[in-house]
Parts: sequence; C-alpha cells; structure tokens
Amino acid sequence: MTKRIAAFGAALLATTALTATTLNAETLRWARAAEALTLDPHSQNEGPTTTLMHQIYEPLVLNDMTGAMVPTLATSWEPSADNPNVWVFQIREGVTFHGGETFDASDVVFSLNRAMQETSNFKELLSGVVEVRATGDYTVEIETDGPNPLLPNNLTNIMMMDEGWTTENGSENVQDYAGGEDTFAARNVNGTGPFVLESRTPDTETVLNRNEGYWGADEYPMDITQIVFTPIQNPATRLAAFLGGEVDFIQDVPVQDLERVEAADGIGLLSGPQNRVIFFGMNVGDDDLTLDDVEGENPLANPLVRQAMNIAINREAIQQIVMRGQSAPAGVLSPPPVNGWTAELDEYPAYDIEAAQALMAEAGYPDGFTIQLDCPNDRYVNDEAICQAAVGMFAQLGITVNLSALPRAQHFPLIANLETDFYLLGWGVPTYDAEYIFNFLYHGRAEGRGSWNGTRFDNPEMNEMIVSLSSETDLEARNGTIADLFAMAEEELIYLPIHNQVLNWGISDAWSSLVDADDQVLFKYFELN
Repeated sequence: MTKRIAAFGAALLATTALTATTLNAETLRWARAAEALTLDPHSQNEGPTTTLMHQIYEPLVLNDMTGAMVPTLATSWEPSADNPNVWVFQIREGVTFHGGETFDASDVVFSLNRAMQETSNFKELLSGVVEVRATGDYTVEIETDGPNPLLPNNLTNIMMMDEGWTTENGSENVQDYAGGEDTFAARNVNGTGPFVLESRTPDTETVLNRNEGYWGADEYPMDITQIVFTPIQNPATRLAAFLGGEVDFIQDVPVQDLERVEAADGIGLLSGPQNRVIFFGMNVGDDDLTLDDVEGENPLANPLVRQAMNIAINREAIQQIVMRGQSAPAGVLSPPPVNGWTAELDEYPAYDIEAAQALMAEAGYPDGFTIQLDCPNDRYVNDEAICQAAVGMFAQLGITVNLSALPRAQHFPLIANLETDFYLLGWGVPTYDAEYIFNFLYHGRAEGRGSWNGTRFDNPEMNEMIVSLSSETDLEARNGTIADLFAMAEEELIYLPIHNQVLNWGISDAWSSLVDADDQVLFKYFELN
C-alpha cells in the first residue's frame, strides 16, 4: 500500500519535509537523532555514519549483533606459516558490487590502502601495516611491522570499495571531512552490502532497497525489502512518530519516555548496556588557551585544576536527574566489556566541592576563570543536557563555562582541527581492546595515530607503549602494558569520564532483533514476526 509519512510536528516541519514513500509489510521505517555525516566509507569513524555504511558496504570480517566475529567478505583468516608478521585472508568468491563489478583481492588491496590515507578516520586501525598485497585473485596478505594478533579485530568497520568505480569517479583519495571537502564518494555509493541505495536527501530521508543479488541471501534472514531512514533530532518529535506508528524502529528512545513506550500497544523496548563512555576532553598542551579569560597561561595545563574539575562533577546527579537512571557513572575511559577494564579502574571520585575549591586555590585560581565548552546536541543521549548540568557544577568552582552546543557535523571538526579547548565526546570500542582507546585518544598526533586526541597531549613514553601493543604476542605482557597505560592516563587526567551509556531501542512488535552493545544495527539480521 502507499502511505504518506505524516508530519511529525512543527519542529520537524521547520527543518525537513518528509516525502511520500511506497511502503509494504516488509518495509522498515527507521529513525534516529543523528544523520550519517558522509557516504565515503573511510572518512568518518563515528557511529551513525558507520551504521548506515554497514547496510551498503561490507568489511572483510564483521562483529555480528552478539559481538562475535564472523566471516563476511573474507571466508577465513590465519597467520602465515612462513612469516609471523603476515595475516593471510581468503576472499569470498562470487561477490559482486551493486554496480555489477566483480569483487576480488585487488579491491581489498585498494580499499585497505585507501583507508590508511591521512584523511581517513580509520588509519589508526591499520597503523602497523607495512604492506597489503594480493597473492592470488582471492588471496590477500597483510604484513605488519611485527606480529599483530588483533589485526582481524581492527578490520570490522573498514569497508571494501570497488577500485575501478572509485578511481573512475575521481575518488581515490578519502574525503577530507574536517577540511570541508565534498567528493563524489561522499555523495554516491557502490558496495557489496545487503541493501542498495535508491535515493537520499541528506537530513531528510534515505531509502535503501534489498539487494536481490546479495551473496548472503541464504545465510541471513533478509526479511526487510526496503528501509526508509529519517533523521529526527527532536526527541519529542521522534517519539511521537514512533508512538503514532509512522516509524517502526528508533535507536534512541528518550530516557524520560521509556515507561510510555513500555506501556504502549504494538511496540516494545530493546535495552542493554552500551559499549560507549561519555567524557570531557581538555586542551592540556597549549601554553595559552584561545577561548578563556586567562592571559598568557593555560589553566587546564595545571593538574590541580583538572583534579578539581574531576571531583566537581556530580556523576550520580547526572545519572539520576539528566539520564533518569539510564547510565553508569564511570571513572575510566573504557566501557566494561573492553579488555583492560577493571572495576578498580572504573571507581570514580566522590563529588566534593569543598575539596575542589581548595584545589583551585592551591592551583592559583581561587576565583576561577572563564572558558568555552563545546558540546554536540544530536549525537549522544542527552548530550547537551549533560553539558548544561556540568556548567552549573563547574560554576561552584568559580569556573564560568560558556556553552556552545552544535550539531555533530560542526562539532567533530572542532576536535579534528584542534579548534576547541574543552569538549564533550563519546567513545565506543568495536575491537573490545584498550589499544583502540589509546591509539585514537592518547597517542600524539603523529605516525597515523591520535586523530581523535583533541587535548594536545603527547607523551613519548606512552606513545611508544601504545605502538608496542599492536605487535606484542605475549598476552600477559601486553595486558601488563595496558594496565600501565591506564595508570599513566589516570595520573595525567587529560579526560574527565562521566558515564557509560545505556541503549534503549524502540521497535515495532512486527519485527524482532537483538540489541547490539555497539549500537551497530545490522538490518540483514532483522526478522519479520
């Protein structure tokens, strides 16, 4: 039947027009707060973008919705018997791109080399790679600068592109998103995935159709024939669309409305702890800050100030009031499922304003200072509300915080371009290993690492230890290095952890799915009830 998606309210009408879409019983209408930033699969390593990419493109290996690693465009992988620095991947035969091109080893070599470019947000995952080579039409060897036991884990979000299509359309280079570049690959796609792009109007609607020639048609339910994706930033509008039946699946049920969804007929909740920690980052490296009122010095470079700010955050109040219980206060930049996490590390400091004020006085800032906090308003659960709460908490130290809340499309480039001194960020760990945290967030911006480190922190000793994680095969020694790195990170305190998120998906009773701790929806697994 044909059904026009209703106007969801004045807020939505002010920003977008929802188009008429042909729907049937196997169409799934999906909404979430955030839109994909780009269609270039190697440009932006961030959740909503990667989620859309997973429907269209595919990696060699995949974390399924239980977190297990499963074969995808590679059928098997193992270390070489001849060289411990080499992994050998057998590539799936009989796979074609949406444009009809044959997928083979040359596309793997091209894609991985492309993902290692400077403008790629995925380069850290391949920073130890020395060479990618095809040794047959369907065999690829990846050589690293030492034995790398976790290399396959690092490939689960790195998508394969067709070399011919990409080069013919002038997209050999990864889009420089932070630099504001627009490219053909940022607006067009050609993957091997379970769904084909039919149409897209950014920030309004994206329509995907089932790939009838999909190689995995007999291995996955593939019950969805069409996906209609509508980004709806406003929580009330998004919920109204779900409660009213205009949307079948939303990834971010507002925490204040969980009981309404649970009580409603025909819909339900899928809930669970998320593999994501929310935190504040601080510019600790510059001699002077741009957006503060302290001339000639950087108050955030003073460890006493950072300690004061850390104990001025009332994490339990944020949990209870802002998050309505839907968070777990955190003391470390690692979610619990990640290798290296311990309960001891995750102990967070008690909220203590008097002690914090004493630390500020000892640091030489008894009256505080003024600074800007940059916050996204459409990426994490109640992100702007978290920042608003923190503004009041820091005010008790005399720190006047000017809050700037922007859509993540404008917020993330501030971090990438080192244009923010104080910011909110969230971090998931799809490899389930702490190397991913240290590679992206603690390593200095060199050697193809540290791309999400907006703190200007650069410690040569830590850098060397981080690099060693990729080639250490003695797991006991490797875990010892991770423990040492966490101890050093705790001492430096360049980030202020707030909490781990909790996932709340809303889904129509017509559909069944597992909830993925990575918030990584894979629609090929959805089943029609």
